[in-house]
Amino acid sequence: MVTRLSHLFLRTLRDDPSDAEVTSAKLLVRAGYIRRQAPGIFAWLPLGLRVRARIEGIIRDEMVAAGAQEVLLPALAPREPYEATNRWTEYGDGIFRLKDRKDADYLLAPTHEELFALLVKDLYSSYKDLPVTLFQIQDKYRDEARPRAGLLRGREFTMKDAYSFDIDDAGLDRSYQTMRDAYERIFARLGLEYAIVKADAGAMGGSKSEEFLHPIAVGEDTFVRSAGGYAANVEAYVTPVPDALPIEGKPEPVLLPAADTPTIDTLVAHANAVAPRDGAPWTAADTLKNVVLALTHLDGTREVVVVGLPGDREVDLKRAEVAFAPAEVEPAGDDDFKRHPGVFVKGYIGPQVLGAESPSGIRYVVDPRVVDGTAWITGANERGVHVSGLVMGRDFTADGVAEVSDVRAGDPAPDGSGPLETARGMEIGHVFQLGRKYAEALGLKVQDENGKLATVTMGSYGIGVTRILAILAEAHNDEKGLVWPKNVAPFDVHVVATGKDSVAYDLATDIVAQLEGERFEVVYDDRPKVSPGVKLRDAELLGMPIVVVAGRNAADGVVELWDRSSGERSDVPVAELLDAVRAI
Repeated sequence: MVTRLSHLFLRTLRDDPSDAEVTSAKLLVRAGYIRRQAPGIFAWLPLGLRVRARIEGIIRDEMVAAGAQEVLLPALAPREPYEATNRWTEYGDGIFRLKDRKDADYLLAPTHEELFALLVKDLYSSYKDLPVTLFQIQDKYRDEARPRAGLLRGREFTMKDAYSFDIDDAGLDRSYQTMRDAYERIFARLGLEYAIVKADAGAMGGSKSEEFLHPIAVGEDTFVRSAGGYAANVEAYVTPVPDALPIEGKPEPVLLPAADTPTIDTLVAHANAVAPRDGAPWTAADTLKNVVLALTHLDGTREVVVVGLPGDREVDLKRAEVAFAPAEVEPAGDDDFKRHPGVFVKGYIGPQVLGAESPSGIRYVVDPRVVDGTAWITGANERGVHVSGLVMGRDFTADGVAEVSDVRAGDPAPDGSGPLETARGMEIGHVFQLGRKYAEALGLKVQDENGKLATVTMGSYGIGVTRILAILAEAHNDEKGLVWPKNVAPFDVHVVATGKDSVAYDLATDIVAQLEGERFEVVYDDRPKVSPGVKLRDAELLGMPIVVVAGRNAADGVVELWDRSSGERSDVPVAELLDAVRAI
């Protein structure tokens, strides 16, 4: 059945919506694919649903081909399974919690590891039932503090999530690789460039985690890669640790009084002026910056922690959140400093009075580059005074190491494969080896070959369906509108009839019938009281790969054919149209 614009639930906009921040959000709203209902929440209109269905179809094909079976679990989930795995608490403010009329707790599921584990526990009891991989395509919910960028970061979004269940670790390795391979096929079919990077597992847990990142300017993730093949999300980057240096024979520390050196730059300039060293001038990398962070733990308690890192580095709060997970991390505020009078002298903080075992009781951790035997210029805990030659392992110690410093282009890859380059990306898929974390918490056991109970091992595999749709819109557009790739476009061909007489409409109707006879999916702009200019602008905005315009030359049996991807437009006799469309 032909889809006619005169009956389609559609309203296009001439101007960009005022609240849309990125190109994809602007175009999807203007073209009538989605409509904003609330921050981070969108209604899906007929055209948007068609694109979404095409994307879901590609994902579903590859999941089934990889041996996974489709199910559908509820979005509304009870508290108890998430309490058993401690994620009810670990998610903090990031999930939507609610109560029913009997005061029982529920959540709108952000992910479904717990419910899938309980489903398998309910139905399977033997190793003979395994392995099994189940998947669903379903809406998820997360209470984003600042939902933004349209579908790229919303509160309600559609995901494909799959879960594998195996009797042993070798089986998990096979299931993981099968899903990983399926993801590569999915993204290849969608025409999406991607980098597979090592990632932090976060609240998901597990032993292995990899992200599929699509390089894109509006990406929220920074990742690094080397020419030798190393790739990682910055949160998962592990700093190569230099060898420790001998401490014996190191000169004693020397005080560097200065009236006003509260910043690294002023400190370095002062050190070079009053205590120059042989060979090379002091640089920021020779200083030890001590940054005070505030951690809010799951029980609500607040802890102040000091991180020591080379002065040419900055704290990356995302990496800090991973290092101190599941606590929330932020720079310490004035109230935090006031709670520790006499310990912190802003601009002149040194490690000498810090440490869990020190009188201050304040935990002190260091960057991996701060190894025993390294000597530093750092604060002397007295206003206007720094100290030079303070040696790690002799003059101060640390309670541990924390990966919190920023990662930069030129840093070495930890596998020795060369210097790193940085790029911005958006996560489109994530695969985890969960291991037995969830199975143990929920009692998911089966009988093994010896008749003994064995805990099942799990994998989890997610793809952001609606995020992929937005990324495709972000990548495939021009100054006139969307330009959908052929395999996800809502229709193959957009036929437009223009003019006031019936000739163009009769010709367009015949063309539509021919195209549908050849199994092309067609949308037909048959609106009788809409001007040619509006129709043509809508054809450009909506973004079908091929547009056929029956207009001024209709009486001569000639139509205009647009190839939106190449931008080419040509006049084609109707008798040659089908071949021309097939060629595109």
